Amino acid sequence: MDIYQKALKLHSDHQGKIAVKSKVRVRSREELSLAYSPGVAEPCRKINQDPEKLYQYTAYGNQVAVVSSGTAVLGLGDIGPKAALPVMEGKAVLFKEFANVDAFPLCVGTKQVDQIVDFVKLLEPTFAGINLEDISAPRCFEIEARLKEETEMAIFHDDQHGTAIVVLAAVINALKLVNKSIDQIKIVVNGAGAAATAVSKLLLDAGAQNLIINDKIGILNSSNLDQYDSLRQDLIKRTNPDNLNGGLREAVKDADLFIGLSVGNILKAEMVEEMADDPLIFAMANPTPEIDPESALNAGAAVIATGRSDYPNQINNVLAFPGVFRGTLDVRASEISEGMKIAAAEAIAELVADDLSAEYIIPDPFDQRVVPAVAFAVAKNAIKNNLARIELSEQELKQKIENKLEKKTS
Repeated sequence: MDIYQKALKLHSDHQGKIAVKSKVRVRSREELSLAYSPGVAEPCRKINQDPEKLYQYTAYGNQVAVVSSGTAVLGLGDIGPKAALPVMEGKAVLFKEFANVDAFPLCVGTKQVDQIVDFVKLLEPTFAGINLEDISAPRCFEIEARLKEETEMAIFHDDQHGTAIVVLAAVINALKLVNKSIDQIKIVVNGAGAAATAVSKLLLDAGAQNLIINDKIGILNSSNLDQYDSLRQDLIKRTNPDNLNGGLREAVKDADLFIGLSVGNILKAEMVEEMADDPLIFAMANPTPEIDPESALNAGAAVIATGRSDYPNQINNVLAFPGVFRGTLDVRASEISEGMKIAAAEAIAELVADDLSAEYIIPDPFDQRVVPAVAFAVAKNAIKNNLARIELSEQELKQKIENKLEKKTS
């Protein structure tokens, strides 16, 4: 069987991928009275007196909702919330398996921004964090911005920020190989969707000075701002300092780094040849990259990264989101800030420092060092910048993260 047949069999055999597992036994009258009535009344009274006791007496502090409208699912597009459910179940599995975070898939039957925002806001008594998933642009930008403003939950749109974190980690290490600095290079991002927008913003926040976004209408500049929503307009104003015009060929000329979050086979070998010396190519369209990796290497690329697992340097969000949420939840952070994202990227990059090569710029998704390193970096940054609701020493923080991760294997 091929991968799709095997996956179909797995889903059919198990009727999905997740289930609720009790932490406590209920096999006697006493156990029933402790887990439920009448004993359960006492923690209810304690939480009513002090809402902070929610963290002590319930699973609240380790619970995340994976919320999707099914409007931008993988490479499948707008397939609706029901067809999106297998993906959201899979995301919940990854949360549990990689970081021992209890995640629940919640696919909503609406595309309306106000309805999605209202729905998520009503979940606040149950979930400490929200992972927005597979919601199309520009809806996803407004939904995330409003939820950050209108709730105290940690809000994270993984399609945007998970991708951005891993891309930045890969960029940090790729630049070391070619002895270049992020503030000195020309970067071209092809695409202006959710992931491309977040990648561009995080690179700028990390020090990029010359970044150009190219989309289906061409190079984004002051003349075509009105094609995009206000959130992306603000980003575009920070890009293209020379106000270039044209398309992809004009954009990539003399560029040091190409980041593709668009469609397959759009970057031609002759374009790579016109880039700067030792160009870096991140061709992340799936399943077909913007350029075939072999063609890019033959055209002079120094480092290639893709979104595929059958090539070196896979940009995989699983390197980011489990550790980001683990660290965020463990210090009860009020938000997931740009600083926390950059800290996560730096932590990922540091893990390959001793073995850095053109075919190894980011760790393997199953590298067991990743989640604790990212969690610690994220939590530490949150504490430093007064975003944590509890303060722990570095030793206490490391111990708490280790304890949480040990429980997932027990």
